[in-house]
Amino acid sequence: MITYAFLQQYWWVLVSLLGALLVFLMFVQGANSLIFRLGHSTEERQIIIRTTGRKWELTFTTLVTFGGAFFASFPLFYSTSFGGAYWVWMLILVSFVLQAVAYEYQDKPGNLLGARVYQAFLVFNGFVGPFVLGAAVGTFFTGSAFTVSQAAMGHADAALASPVISQWDSAWHGLEALAQPWNWVLGLAVFFLARVLGSLYLINRTDDAALLPKLRRQVVIDAIPFLLFFVAFVIYLLTLNGLTYQEATQTFVSESNKYLHNFLSLPLVSAMFLVGVVCVLWGIGRTGLCASSKCGIWSVSVGTVLAVWALLLIAGLNDTAYYPSLTSPQSSLCLANSCSSEFTLRTMTIVSLLIPFVLAYIAYVWRALEKKV
Repeated sequence: MITYAFLQQYWWVLVSLLGALLVFLMFVQGANSLIFRLGHSTEERQIIIRTTGRKWELTFTTLVTFGGAFFASFPLFYSTSFGGAYWVWMLILVSFVLQAVAYEYQDKPGNLLGARVYQAFLVFNGFVGPFVLGAAVGTFFTGSAFTVSQAAMGHADAALASPVISQWDSAWHGLEALAQPWNWVLGLAVFFLARVLGSLYLINRTDDAALLPKLRRQVVIDAIPFLLFFVAFVIYLLTLNGLTYQEATQTFVSESNKYLHNFLSLPLVSAMFLVGVVCVLWGIGRTGLCASSKCGIWSVSVGTVLAVWALLLIAGLNDTAYYPSLTSPQSSLCLANSCSSEFTLRTMTIVSLLIPFVLAYIAYVWRALEKKV
């Protein structure tokens, strides 16, 4: 029998998978950030832009789908974070809108801003998109300043009832996340990972004799800070205290080394994480050491999806507060207290059976775009 708790976990698994796919698709942003660094001529910049320009719609669509799935399955998180920390999410959205505008108008004849300005928009998206998204995800572990009063909505006295259930406790409305050093660490790890993915993708898709050696060097240059930031964050995560939700009392209690315990309690997730890390290291190492290798993107992409998926899973499974409150720990959000109704989740689960067809369509579109000149 499918229980309510199973549905909550099922949708956290799906939302986490979308988040992992989004990080992989950030190779578009990673390549964008290299337009002026590696594109020393107009021709080289055009190679980078044309190559990634075939895939930017998939990244944008996955971002929107990720947000929509979060809204439908865990609406309290959506209303709390998107309604309170709106400057962070608006910054991400603006960077992606500028990207869409740049791809659409940079080659239009007679555009007022000129191609170089639109290319600067792409570079802005390449830097801001991955970094700020990584910092925002960092708050899943480091926490944010908010208070939730679920009793307000259902108060018996209509005069005391309120449609406002969440309150953000910082005037910075999300930008305070950038004051937490470990959010910077994760943000920079995602940024440099995106650049590695971008370089690997370009290596796989171009035969330009002048650009290929620079791309291979760039993989190594970006892989070093990525590994340093990633390892530092993982060590921090394994030693971090977390909040565990107790269903019987509907309260949160602090637990030492919570995320280490999650890995130990979820061996399949641990295996996913380890396999993912090995795939990433293999793809980077093979590309850096073998001058003829052009397929590193596939190993690193699979590894990225597995590793990021595992990290997002341990953020919410095992009764973990996936969105800890710094100002009111008992207002923290977990799967049990922030999800949609059982009826909604059951209906959405039926719809989710169409996901294989959606993935097949994405694969078809990917292949079609590859053939497009």
